[in-house]
Amino acid sequence: MSIESDWVTFPPEFAERYVRENYWRGEPLGERLRGWARDFGDRTAVVGTSSSGRAVLTYTELDRAADDLAAGLQGLGIGAGDRVLVQLPNRIEFVTLLFALLRLGAIGVLALPAHRRVEIQHLAELSGAVAYAIPDSHEGFDHRKLAAQIHANVPSVRHVLVAGEAGPFTAISDLPVESAGPLPPPDPAGIAVLLISGGTTGKPKLIPRTHWDYAYNAAASAALCGLTAADTYLVALPAAHNFPLACPGLLGALGVGARVVLCPSPGPEAAFALIERERVTVTALVPALARIWVDAADWEKPDTSSLRLLQVGGARLDAQLARRIPPVLGTQVQQVFGMAEGLLNYTRLDDDDEIAFTTQGRALAGADEVRIVGEDGLDVVDGEVGELLTRGPYTIRGYYRAATHNATAFTPDGFYRSGDLVRRTPSGNLVVEGRIKDVVNRGGENVSAGELEEHLLAHRAVTGAAVIAAPDERVGEKVRAVVVLVPGTALKLKEIKAFLRERGLAAFMLPDLLTVVDELPLTPIGKIDKRELRSRLGA
Repeated sequence: MSIESDWVTFPPEFAERYVRENYWRGEPLGERLRGWARDFGDRTAVVGTSSSGRAVLTYTELDRAADDLAAGLQGLGIGAGDRVLVQLPNRIEFVTLLFALLRLGAIGVLALPAHRRVEIQHLAELSGAVAYAIPDSHEGFDHRKLAAQIHANVPSVRHVLVAGEAGPFTAISDLPVESAGPLPPPDPAGIAVLLISGGTTGKPKLIPRTHWDYAYNAAASAALCGLTAADTYLVALPAAHNFPLACPGLLGALGVGARVVLCPSPGPEAAFALIERERVTVTALVPALARIWVDAADWEKPDTSSLRLLQVGGARLDAQLARRIPPVLGTQVQQVFGMAEGLLNYTRLDDDDEIAFTTQGRALAGADEVRIVGEDGLDVVDGEVGELLTRGPYTIRGYYRAATHNATAFTPDGFYRSGDLVRRTPSGNLVVEGRIKDVVNRGGENVSAGELEEHLLAHRAVTGAAVIAAPDERVGEKVRAVVVLVPGTALKLKEIKAFLRERGLAAFMLPDLLTVVDELPLTPIGKIDKRELRSRLGA
């Protein structure tokens, strides 16, 4: 099956409009780096760590590194249209490999460091990845052992590329740098990267972002945030997330000549040290981490005097926490409500405190179409809660290789059904009120209830399972597993966690709480009644 038949392109009339109105323009992302290198040359582009220690790359050096690595990948037979599964933490190799793939016209499938065998094998199979890029180890986990399983189980994966000690695989640093010649630039309307969905219904989906739409995503976000060459952007969240990658993220920062600093861990200890040392001005967090930073800063009193803007997104930010951020961290707070599928909403830098602290902003682009609809599919009046539907110049028209799911995830006229419940205020800003999709948002990570329930039911002692959210002040929502057991058996939380780890689930998928019940309430048609279950448990 060809790449073209695997994803839903924009209808010609919309594509022509977005080009005509200058939302889509310019070169593909890999070529844009060449322009940035010409414009910013010896300015520092990226600061971080690599397999050989601390590293600093200028724009010229980053451009050259992308060329060298592209040549090495080309030497392995990797070329335009090939998918490469990338599971690298916030290290220099993530940035150089990303641009090498963009330059080749190969497509990076951007997995998260926390993903484990279940997610990685699914993503490798779904994408048809020809290579898998990993660190040797990260936070105590040996990724080479996982890679051996993927290499053995997924026939398409011919190469494993390792940042660090390669073991039986290929070290990224050992790839040859002799190029076969100049590379033809890829079609800017083609896929640049495949992002990972939050796994809101079953296993994660792949989100095809084009060079043109993703370039707009990053550049327009940078302009809205007032990002300039004088800024230093800290990538605190995993760089493969849409938020720190392109909202404006490292792509938006590089596009204006700013410095990008890669933080190895989003915790306050590492982040505060880098903010002080590198004089960081802008960064992005999910609400759970924002709370941890604010609480830590209350007693640590770190030097955050350089910080001018803290973006918070990934889940609704509590207004009380939002009000604590400016006096404690000394920075303006900006709420960001968006999705890797496209639409981004921002509070503006000149919004008053009431809007900045209590709403999740308004759409980035003038061409963003936002509908809020009731259960009947009709638009509700402002102030009423409904599901958010959207389409626009940087919102996808379908997931990758997911025709059946696309039939329900998108309306016939191309609006994406977000599953988010929102209302619009008189000022035109959105307030997130909940969601339709069956997920638990744990610290910004979406845990699919359905997927976790399937794994729970695989345990020999479990005859019934339901996963619901348990409100939590620190992470927003904890994962509560409610199970019915085989008579005469018992099950502890640590036992079910060990069982799920053995099945290859990522740590963020594991339940925080385990509740054993005699039976699960059912709806008249025999489905688990989670509304009644939450009521019974006081959740």
